[in-house]
Amino acid sequence: MMTRLCLSLVSWWLVFALCSTPASADESRVTVFENVHVLTMQPEHEGRMQRNQTVVVAGDRIVAMGSQDQVDIPAGATRIAGNGRYLLPGLAEMHGHVPPTQSFSGIPERYLDDVLFLYLAGGVTTVRGMLGHPHQLQLKDDIANGSRIGPTLYLAGPSFNSNTVRDRAQARQRVREHAEAGWDLLKIHPGLSLDQYRAIAAEAQEQGIDFAGHVPTDVGIRHAIILGSRTIDHLDGYLAEVDGFSKRVADEQLQELAELTVAHGVGVVPTQALWATLIGAGNPERLLAYPELQYVPQQVRAGWRNFLSDPQSVYYTGNTAAIHQENRQRLLGALYHAGAEILLGTDAPQLFSVPGLSMRREIPLMIDAGMTPYDVIYSGTVAVGNYFAEHDTFGQVRVGHRADLMLVDADPIANIETLFEPAGVMAQGHWHSREAIAAKLAEIAAAYEDE
Repeated sequence: MMTRLCLSLVSWWLVFALCSTPASADESRVTVFENVHVLTMQPEHEGRMQRNQTVVVAGDRIVAMGSQDQVDIPAGATRIAGNGRYLLPGLAEMHGHVPPTQSFSGIPERYLDDVLFLYLAGGVTTVRGMLGHPHQLQLKDDIANGSRIGPTLYLAGPSFNSNTVRDRAQARQRVREHAEAGWDLLKIHPGLSLDQYRAIAAEAQEQGIDFAGHVPTDVGIRHAIILGSRTIDHLDGYLAEVDGFSKRVADEQLQELAELTVAHGVGVVPTQALWATLIGAGNPERLLAYPELQYVPQQVRAGWRNFLSDPQSVYYTGNTAAIHQENRQRLLGALYHAGAEILLGTDAPQLFSVPGLSMRREIPLMIDAGMTPYDVIYSGTVAVGNYFAEHDTFGQVRVGHRADLMLVDADPIANIETLFEPAGVMAQGHWHSREAIAAKLAEIAAAYEDE
């Protein structure tokens, strides 16, 4: 009875607010999901599905949720019939890239907006952009205020590397400049000395800004972890520490590094699928047959094909990719079982890694490494919401959370591949139906076929 009363009060407040106050276009947008089974990702539900639910979204927030007889539906709301489908939080891309806002190298001008939409088409509603370009902070604001369609962006600034950092003083100054400019984190690339890295870490702590990314060779994984890198991306820094590129690594070595990671609260963004391609562990014929390649410009596809056919590439030089890839998978398993915070990421758009749609390549490798479907979903929802908790509230289907949602046909815990063909995606309260997504994808494919 008390639950019914509380939900009714929420619904009454919503209707009153919509009918009696001058609302902005965003505040007046109300969407209701009816008869959906909800994987809320709320810790107290422990993965249990909440069945036959009604979820109400106003603007960009979830404002009510409960069984069908507990939630009143506001008049004039857009009603989405769930018909027993499954609702869960939208996923995040924690090592993604966003093209510059201007055209470059002959790439069509539309490419930026297409990349943003591709993320949504793959169920990705949040992107941590890991290499900033001029004007991207404006792009982030444009998406936030609804003047541009795309996932919520959290952006690293231009790279810290051997070409952009000269010494300790300049490193610290650059950290201050990035913090003042409004970047969300600092992107670390190879080439930094340990002295420069220490300066970046010290100033970042003073400025209250995270740093993350690659592990420079002169720094090493242990210093990167101890000095406070918020995430370790790509896992190669770990394997460099234990000579894991060409010979099998002992379980004890992987376990020790995993425990060090957990002890310092460092997150990990594995990007397994992309790195399988980079090190030569992919199947070229299979890569070339990916259907999602039709959604990237012909110039981009040509570059990816050239990588595979280059006689100097790892695909033709007798490398030890199989051992390297096995070590990567075992390392991910060790990190997971030790309790490290795994964060979902694919490093799209990169070689054969198409934004959003790259999740269908990454997630199976996470499962193969020993992660459960629930924990894979957790890595792209709750874990990311925790990571960005100081910025916003999202990552669960819960009242007050940002309305980033994905509707799928089957139970994703029983069949995680259902995530790869969403019945619809909601980002910041904006609904994109399966039909609308399909139509837009067809338009993108046609544009790049005829260019």
